[in-house]
Amino acid sequence: MSQRESQGRLDQELLSLSRSGDKLPRAERRDFLKRGLTLFGAAAATGLAGQAAAGTENLPPNVPAWTKRLGPGVLNNPYGQPSAFEAGVQRRSVEWLTADDIASISFTPLGDLKGIITPSGLVFERYHAGVPQIDPQQHRLMIHGMVKRPIILTMDELMRFPSVSMIRFLECPANGGMEWRGAQMDRVQFSHGMLACCEWTGVMLSTLLEEVGLDKNAAWILAEGADGAHMSRSIPLDKALDDAIIVYAQNGEALRPEQGYPVRLLNPGWEGNTSIKWLRRLEVGDKPWYHREETSKYTDLMADGTAREFTFVQECNSVVTSPSPEKPYRAKGKYFIEGLAWSGRGRIKHVDVSTDGGVTWREARFTSQVIPRALTRFGLEWDWDGAPAMIQSRAVDETGYVQPTYGQLREVRGTNSIYHKNAIHTWKLAADGTVTNVQIS
Repeated sequence: MSQRESQGRLDQELLSLSRSGDKLPRAERRDFLKRGLTLFGAAAATGLAGQAAAGTENLPPNVPAWTKRLGPGVLNNPYGQPSAFEAGVQRRSVEWLTADDIASISFTPLGDLKGIITPSGLVFERYHAGVPQIDPQQHRLMIHGMVKRPIILTMDELMRFPSVSMIRFLECPANGGMEWRGAQMDRVQFSHGMLACCEWTGVMLSTLLEEVGLDKNAAWILAEGADGAHMSRSIPLDKALDDAIIVYAQNGEALRPEQGYPVRLLNPGWEGNTSIKWLRRLEVGDKPWYHREETSKYTDLMADGTAREFTFVQECNSVVTSPSPEKPYRAKGKYFIEGLAWSGRGRIKHVDVSTDGGVTWREARFTSQVIPRALTRFGLEWDWDGAPAMIQSRAVDETGYVQPTYGQLREVRGTNSIYHKNAIHTWKLAADGTVTNVQIS
């Protein structure tokens, strides 16, 4: 008898048993169950149930080992932790990118995440002098300068003001900046991972400015952090009065130390470095301060050698996260191409996906909420025939801005920049399913 015939006979016997089992008298059920277990054991030895033979005895129809014992009880982990089987989902750094750890970057594992909310423990890190360990009872927020009623707030006093919660993305302007001259990064985590999206809770900055009263000539605000670098940026008053938030909570809990605990500024849709962490001071003035981080740093070097200042907005961008170097294909067949899109100017309007390097495009569908200045997840069904492919995504936001090609971006910016690289990204899918980073002009 062939393996297929043997399996067919076993299937018929199992089906017959399943239909008759409930009709047996109680006294005969033990024999019924015994026979059923014998048949299941026989089935496990055949090819169709043979994954058990190829891997582990925990595969169906066997009873997994973890169902035969009690697990840990409540409060085994007073603060919940991911499964040990998810230990590979973590922030990572690039050794050659910075000279030391205290002024460095780690990257969000975008390819391993689901939905649009980045868990607090996986949000990318960017420091200029390491993470200060701040006692919230001793921390103060000072608002002064061109105001009528300067104030110094404790954390308790800050939290007495009306609170708001918003889902917004946060992106370092250097995201992807290593690739202005060519493809370098071998993971989506490194090519686009200076990016996160969280629920932020705090007080609207406009509420605090109303409390202190602004002078009629007020036009800018200097935000300064309490880290060793005294990180500072000049913020136009229009932004401060629009949607800037003084944040003390992230994803339902207090800010993590690396994200600015106990309080930070958030400028939704703008360069991440303007969202000053460990916020200690807001000074109101009539012009920008031109500090280090907005003159020698965080400016856009152009092809002619000049530098653009105060290019605050993170422009419309997108990236395919599956397939990617972290998510190769194992065999030809049906897949769901997935990715993320975002824009500092508002909502994503639509996303197109190409599998032939931009020759033809298909509109993807949104698989998440579409929220202004937040990550938007998209996807597209695709039947891969096993041939090499060039996978791209192209996002369009509600202002009509279309994500540019590398050629379009370099025509304006040249190749000497670091910041605000938002060109269409290309993954090369090989016939064996591996994925590599390439560039198409």
